[in-house]
Amino acid sequence: MPNERWLRRERKSEVTWILSRRGQSRQQLIQRTLDLILTLPLIVLLSPVFVAIAATVRFSSPGPILYRWRVLGRNGKPFTGYKFRTMLNNADSTKAGLLAQNEMVGPVFKLTNDPRVTPVGRWLRRYSLDELPQLVNVVRGQMSLVGPRPVFRDEYRRFELWQMRKLSVMPGMTCLWQVKGRNAIKDFGDWARLDLEYIDTWSLALDLKILAQSVQTVIRGTGV
Repeated sequence: MPNERWLRRERKSEVTWILSRRGQSRQQLIQRTLDLILTLPLIVLLSPVFVAIAATVRFSSPGPILYRWRVLGRNGKPFTGYKFRTMLNNADSTKAGLLAQNEMVGPVFKLTNDPRVTPVGRWLRRYSLDELPQLVNVVRGQMSLVGPRPVFRDEYRRFELWQMRKLSVMPGMTCLWQVKGRNAIKDFGDWARLDLEYIDTWSLALDLKILAQSVQTVIRGTGV
């Protein structure tokens, strides 16, 4: 598994990625500093919200409060992320029966009216509240506030070569996909292009802009 930044080299219809560390160290330092400055106070301020959501999930349906999200991070490094559980406890085992209804073109599964989602879970998803436990992953250095979303291992195996560069940077809680389309984007290729646009044009100003737009998205309740 690669452990350095991918750079693009195109030759006719083939796409080859070569590795480089250039520009990564400065970006990582800036992002890590911003992550800690914002995340640590957020966890303290939102602690009553954490408790309220945890209690609601616990008593609304059988199963654990948190969903263990086993995904790949930067350079394909596996880690366990955390979300408030929004689905029935047997959701993973029943996914295979729903694959034919997938609304997303490509390796990612997405179903708007997923029958596995609980009523409370649907509300949490609408306002992205199920994502809050990932703040802990940010503190641990496994995720950033902004960056391409983490991917499941089985999704990564079906990526096209050019899409693999999503994993060249730290995954994030929010990204361009979430503020520039989210529900409207039905082709994973379009999603991946937004991620590469973010990687290629990264700046602190862009991260702050995405964070501000993400707050607006949460307030509007346009998540699923």
